[in-house]
Amino acid sequence: MSKNIIKGILMFGVALVLYYFMLPPINLTSPAFYEYLFVCAFIFILINGASQVEAMIRERRITRRFSIVGNFAILLGVMALIFVVNFFLSPLFHAKSYSSRISVDETHEFISDIAEADFSKLPLIDKASSQKLGDRKMGEFTNWVSQFYVSDLYTQINYNNEIIRVTPLEYADLFKYFANAKEGIKGYITVNSIDGSAELKTMDKGMKYMPSAYFFDNLNRKLRLSYPTTIFDNPSFEIDNDGNPYWIVPTIKYLGVGLKKEITGAIILDPITGESKKYSLEEIPTWVDHVYSAELIIEQVDNWGEYRNGFFNSIFGQKNVINTTEGYNYLVMDDDVYLYTGITSVASDESNLGFILVNLRTKEAHYYLAPGAEEYSAMASAEGLVQEKGYDASFPLLINLNNKPTYILSLKDAAGLVKMYALIDVEDYQKVVVSDANLGVDALVEKYLAENSTIDTSAIKEKTISIKSITSAVLNGNTSYYIVDNDNNYYMADISVAKTLLPFLKKDDEIQITYSEDTVSQITKITKK
Repeated sequence: MSKNIIKGILMFGVALVLYYFMLPPINLTSPAFYEYLFVCAFIFILINGASQVEAMIRERRITRRFSIVGNFAILLGVMALIFVVNFFLSPLFHAKSYSSRISVDETHEFISDIAEADFSKLPLIDKASSQKLGDRKMGEFTNWVSQFYVSDLYTQINYNNEIIRVTPLEYADLFKYFANAKEGIKGYITVNSIDGSAELKTMDKGMKYMPSAYFFDNLNRKLRLSYPTTIFDNPSFEIDNDGNPYWIVPTIKYLGVGLKKEITGAIILDPITGESKKYSLEEIPTWVDHVYSAELIIEQVDNWGEYRNGFFNSIFGQKNVINTTEGYNYLVMDDDVYLYTGITSVASDESNLGFILVNLRTKEAHYYLAPGAEEYSAMASAEGLVQEKGYDASFPLLINLNNKPTYILSLKDAAGLVKMYALIDVEDYQKVVVSDANLGVDALVEKYLAENSTIDTSAIKEKTISIKSITSAVLNGNTSYYIVDNDNNYYMADISVAKTLLPFLKKDDEIQITYSEDTVSQITKITKK
C-alpha cells in the first residue's frame, strides 16, 4: 500500500473522529462548519507537511517548503474571504434590514392590553429559587440522587393553565450512564412558579436521548446525525398537555457566515423513543412555549432600536436610539409565555421609556410607552427599604395594578428563600411597599393601595358625620375600620389614614372627613370635631 493511500486513510479517519466530537452542520453559513474545516485542514497540513519535511531532508530539496506555505495561505485566504463577505453584509451597509429583524407594534396601550393582575396567578418564584426548590425535592429521593443530578434548565411554561418550571434529570457521570442507559432517565422535576411546590414526576419509560448521555444516545449527536445540514439553536425541555417530555430544538439560518440569526422552525424530539419531526414556524404545536430564545429576542430588539435611523446615527447622533435594559423576565398570558424587558435611551441608565412584550412562540412583539424607573433602580429601592436584613431582590415582574404599570418582586435571604414581596410604582420608584411573604400577596396589595391610593380629586367630598357604629377588621395583617353614620351611610378607612385617632373613635363621636363617594365610601382624611 502506497504512502499516499495510507496518508489518505489517516486523514479520512481524523476527519470522522473530529466530526463525531465537533458535530458541525454541513452548511456553508454556519461558523461551526468552518471551525471544523479549519481544524481538519490544520491537521492535514501538519500530516502532509511532516512527510514533505522528511522528503526535503532525504532529498535535500527546498522547493517542497512552498507547498506547506501555500496550504496555510489558502486557509488565510478563506478566512479573509469570509471576513470581506460578512463586512459587506454587516449593519454598516444594511442597517434597515437589521432593524426589521423583528416587527414591533407600537400602537397598543399597556392598560388596554394587559388585564388587571390576578395575584393568585403571579409567577413570583424565579429561576434561582426554583433551582433550590428542585434540588431540595431531589434530595428526598436518595436512590435517585446517587445516579442523577437535576439539570439547571428550568424552562418556564404554561402547563394546562398552571405556570411552572420544568427541568429533566441528567446522568451524574459516565459510570452512572452505563448503569442506567438501558432503562434511561425516568423522571423530571416541576416547580410551581406561584406557590413554590416542587414535584419529581416519574415515568414508566425512561428518557434515553439526553445532553448528559454518551455515544449515540447523546442528544446533540442524535440530532446531528438525523439532520446533518440543519443549524440548531439551544434546545429547551418542555412537556406537552399530557405531561410527556420533549426536546424543543429551534432551527436557524444565517446571513453570510453567522450573521443575522433567524429562526426558521423547530424540531420536536421525543427523548424516550428518539423519534423527531421538523416543523415550520406555522406548524409548531400551540403547547410549545419556547421557540425563540430570550437572548435572540433581545438581540433583535436591540437591532430594531439601534438601526432604525441608520447605522451612523446609532454611533454618532444617536437620535431616537433605544436599547433593552439589562435583564428580563417572563409573563404568562393567554396560554403563551412572553418575554418582558424594559426599553431605555442609550443616553440614560436609570429610567425606562417603556416596555416590550414578545411572544416566545410566535415572536409577536408589542412596545408600550410608559416612562419610569428601570428595573435595577426599582430593585435597589426595594432592597433599600429593608437594608438591615440584607435581602436580595429578584428581577421584577411588570403588572397592571389599579390601571398603572407596577413592578412586583420577591426579596430573598442569603439562602435564596423568599422572605418578602415588594410593589414599586414604575413611574416613581420611591413609592415602594414591602410585606412579609407569609402574609401572602393580598396583604402587600392592600398595603400598597392604602399608601398609594389614586382617587379622582373631582369625586372627593368633605363633611361632618356623627358615628352610629364603628368596627375594625384585620385582613392579611392590615387593619381597616368600618363606620356607619347616623344617616346610615357606610365608610371605610385604612389604619394609615389616622393611626393615632381611628383606634379611639366610638359611637356618637363627631368627625370631619374627606372621602370619595361610593357604596362604601373610602375615607382619605379624618379629624375629630
